[in-house]
Amino acid sequence: MTRLKLVMMGTGDFAVPSFGALYQTPHEVVGLYTQPDRTGRGHHQSLQNPMKVLALQQGTPVFQPDNVNTPEALATLRGLNADVLVVAAYGQILSPELLSIPRLAAINVHASLLPKYRGASPVATAILNGETESGVCIIQILPRLDAGPILAVARTPIGAQETAGELEDRLAHLAVGLIPGVLDQIAAGQMNGLPQTESLVTRARKLTKAMGEIDWSRSATQVDCQIRAMQPWPNPYSFLHIAGKPPQRVLVLAVQPRPDEPAGEAAPGTPVLVDKERLVVATGQGVVEILKIQPDGKRPMTVAEFLRGRPVTKQDRFGPA
Repeated sequence: MTRLKLVMMGTGDFAVPSFGALYQTPHEVVGLYTQPDRTGRGHHQSLQNPMKVLALQQGTPVFQPDNVNTPEALATLRGLNADVLVVAAYGQILSPELLSIPRLAAINVHASLLPKYRGASPVATAILNGETESGVCIIQILPRLDAGPILAVARTPIGAQETAGELEDRLAHLAVGLIPGVLDQIAAGQMNGLPQTESLVTRARKLTKAMGEIDWSRSATQVDCQIRAMQPWPNPYSFLHIAGKPPQRVLVLAVQPRPDEPAGEAAPGTPVLVDKERLVVATGQGVVEILKIQPDGKRPMTVAEFLRGRPVTKQDRFGPA
């Protein structure tokens, strides 16, 4: 089998297992491209980039251009003489000129069952839309976003309580089993991808902070999906309105739809059952029981812990500020 020269492009935690998998193949990793080091909010030291740490441990050269498509960056990439470019959560758009540089192929690890959820937030969008199954695809990269032929795919159910962050972590590890086979295809000159069905394409737009505000007018199931989809970012939040007090911003981190609990005539966001241990809130259709909550500036806590510090009544409500 031909021993391939590989260049990895990736930055986030999602890319780490795929990057590590490259070192378990018979092929040679000749370089890592990752985003420039950033400083954390309120800190002077750089945040640790796990991709860079792994590359340095393996003695792999690391490149961190602000723009990977500049003539200087392209010249550096050409000098690596890569056969295959492996991309996962890199964070920069790759120009057609760049994609033409690797001798054999450029491939991408994408966290959805393409052609569903092309774009920036495939995992969160799948949960937000109430999907019960997700997966990971390895595709050949074309100039069009996430549109290339599918070289390998693995499927997995979405857990009933699973957040976007938890699912993304599972998908990252699921991809590890696909990578050696795809590289073997390429090395053998047998890269036969399955074209995507354009009529089935859906998009996953970039998340914004505003998308974290819980819409209590949606159904109980949809509220649950939104809360799980918005973690770890931008985080699902609402404001608790208690008479005589300023609205308190809270993160609602876990809920459970309760189809057996009646909502009555309560408006969305209004508590319908409150005792020392439980807090059940009306939605646009049905109710949810809040299981975990985090007041602004405090640690996450159970509802029982929260209610001991701030009693809530049926006259209070959750909603916009």
